[in-house]
Amino acid sequence: MFWFLFAIFLAACFSVGATGGLFPPGAWYDRLNKPSWTPPNWLFPVAWTTLYLCMAFAGARAALAPDNAYAMALWALQIALNGLWTPVFFGLRRIRLGLVVLSALWCAVAACCIALWQVDWLAGLLFVPYLTWVSVAWALNFSVMRLNPEIARGAEV
Repeated sequence: MFWFLFAIFLAACFSVGATGGLFPPGAWYDRLNKPSWTPPNWLFPVAWTTLYLCMAFAGARAALAPDNAYAMALWALQIALNGLWTPVFFGLRRIRLGLVVLSALWCAVAACCIALWQVDWLAGLLFVPYLTWVSVAWALNFSVMRLNPEIARGAEV
């Protein structure tokens, strides 16, 4: 049963991850001013693959735990917000709105991490790297917004 649930959660994660192929960064993102600490492009798919595996494992563990309603609801919320950021930031090219989505995502991931921890400590622990990565993503989105004020207000590059 666990592996079947893991496959379902993993399918949800990789479906969200597919938005990166639908809305790739492209030349628009390449032209933006970015902070010197921006992770290299190759790191993003490696990080997200690892995170999605952890998220799916955590979701499957929590799904089998008793009293998991809040954890499962928050898992669903965070994956929906995760899937929203890429189309907003890269598709619509809305840097400020992307930051709003990331702020909501950070809150959802933090709450999910706590709720998961309450039903299964390992599931909660598996969300800690995800919360860390979303924190870095928030800081990067914020820095890109500050370094590109005209574009952040809606002007095109």
